[in-house]
Amino acid sequence: MGYPVMETQKIAVDGFRAAFASNRVAHAYLIEGIKGSGKEAIAGFFTQLLLCHHPEEAVPCGQCRNCRRIREGNHPNVSNIHPDGQDIKKGQIAGLIYQLNKTGLEDGRQIYIIHEAERMNTAAANTLLKFLEEPEGEVTALLLTDTGSAILPTIRSRCLDVLLQPPPREQIIEELVAKHGLTRSMASTATMVTAGPEEALELAGGEQFGQARKTVLKLVEASEKNIQEALLFVQTDWGPVFKEKEEAELGLDLLLFAYRDIAAVKAGLGNALAYPDQQELWQQLALRMTYGRLSSVLGAILGAKRNLHSNMNRTLLMEQLVLNMQEVKHAL
Repeated sequence: MGYPVMETQKIAVDGFRAAFASNRVAHAYLIEGIKGSGKEAIAGFFTQLLLCHHPEEAVPCGQCRNCRRIREGNHPNVSNIHPDGQDIKKGQIAGLIYQLNKTGLEDGRQIYIIHEAERMNTAAANTLLKFLEEPEGEVTALLLTDTGSAILPTIRSRCLDVLLQPPPREQIIEELVAKHGLTRSMASTATMVTAGPEEALELAGGEQFGQARKTVLKLVEASEKNIQEALLFVQTDWGPVFKEKEEAELGLDLLLFAYRDIAAVKAGLGNALAYPDQQELWQQLALRMTYGRLSSVLGAILGAKRNLHSNMNRTLLMEQLVLNMQEVKHAL
C-alpha cells in the first residue's frame, strides 16, 4: 500500500516511525498544519502503524485486518471526535473518556483522534485536560488542528508537537487543475494568496476573485499607458470591485504579484508565475522596465498596503499609488 503523505511530510512521518521503532510512543500528539497539508492522512498512517499486525521497517502493511478496519473506519479501538455544530462540546469529550475507561472490545492500544481540536469549547478543553494529566493504560491521543495557537497552552504542554509543512505550490496547482477543473492560470493566481488547496479552491471558485484578478490586470495595462487613463480607471472600475478593506488588501496583493511576475520574467525566471496566462504581456513590459523601476513600483505597492491599515481613504490611496508609479516611470 502506498502512502503519498510519506513524501510530502517526510519529517513528521520519520518522527512517528522512529517513535514506533524505539517503542517510545508519546501519550498525546498535536498535529498542526494548514488545510490540505495531510493531517488526517498522517493520523491514519500512525494509527495503522500502532495497530498493524505485520509492520515492516516501521511502516504498516496496509493489508492486515487491523489496517483494513482502520481504513474503513470501524476499528473498535479507534475513536474519532468531530465538531458537533460550531464546536466540540464537553459531552463529546466526557463520552470519549467514558468509552476509553471501559474494558476495550479488543486488547491493545486505544487511539482517539480529535479533528479540528481548536474548536473544543472551554468546558470540553478542560475536561480533556484532566484526562491528559492522568492517562490510564495504553492510550494515544492525536489532536489535529489548523491553528495550534488556539489550543489551550495547558493542553499543548502535554502534547508532543508535530508541525506539518504546507504542500508545495506546484502540487496544489496540479490538484486544482486535475481534480477541480480550475484553469492553470486561475489556480496559479489563487495559490499565491492562499496556503492550501481548500482555501485556493474556495477563493478561485468565487465570482469576486475572478473579477478582482481581471481588474488588477487592467490596472497594470492602464498604468503603462498614461496617467489620466490609470486615474480614471481607479475612480470608475477599481473602487466598486474592492469596496472593503480586506478586498482592497487582496487587490494590492494581486497587483504586487503582477509586478513580481514582470521582474521574474525579466530575470528569466518565468516558471512559477502568478499569472502564467499573461507571460506575453509581461515579456513586453519587462523589456521596457528597468530593475530599478520595478523595485520602486514594488516598494510603492508595499507602502500602499501599509497605508491601507492606517485607515487612509482607499480611493485617495489608490490614486496616490498610481501617481507614485508614474513618477517612478518618468524618473528612471
